[in-house]
Amino acid sequence: MTTFLFIRHGLTDAVGTSIVSWLPGVSLNDRGRMQAEDLARRLQHAPIAALYSSPLERTMETAAPAAKLLRLDIQVREAFGEVRFGDFSGKRLDALELLPEWKRYNQFRSGIRAPNGELMLEVQVRMVAELERLRLEHPGKLIAIFSHADAIRATLAHYSGIPLDLLYRIEISPASVTAIEIADWGPRVLLVNHTGELPFVTPGQAVL
Repeated sequence: MTTFLFIRHGLTDAVGTSIVSWLPGVSLNDRGRMQAEDLARRLQHAPIAALYSSPLERTMETAAPAAKLLRLDIQVREAFGEVRFGDFSGKRLDALELLPEWKRYNQFRSGIRAPNGELMLEVQVRMVAELERLRLEHPGKLIAIFSHADAIRATLAHYSGIPLDLLYRIEISPASVTAIEIADWGPRVLLVNHTGELPFVTPGQAVL
């Protein structure tokens, strides 16, 4: 079995205001950089064997302090990137709320594609497929994955049996940690949206 820590990137100026998707140049703000440093401190005693990240700036910046403390390279995986929101990208949330297609998209995430973007099911498939590859590469290890809120929600939905249309019943805060253990017999969710001091997590054991 392999235990994965899913870590959302730290705060940016766009969080809660805009959909930035894969747009370049979106970096952590001052508070986000503080969150990344604090996260590294919280992770430094965990026996993390490998560290993977979405290629986007905000996740790479969040991962960097932890990689330095843990003396690990950041291994980039496009599969862990943000939802491709297509024509919604770059728009403010208050403007999107006026659009019928945005409302339909959020009501039926499992079946409606973002215009010129991804289905949430496609996001879930790419996340899970990459995790299953990593599970075989790192048996019995603890692995950190730096990703994005909706991608983490989609992953958690798959492994806990939650319909994609209920994604927004799950909160994934900036710099939060969600832990899932995946074994041949099935998955086990250990932590969700944890933002405080981390319990020690060992593959094959419950969260202490």
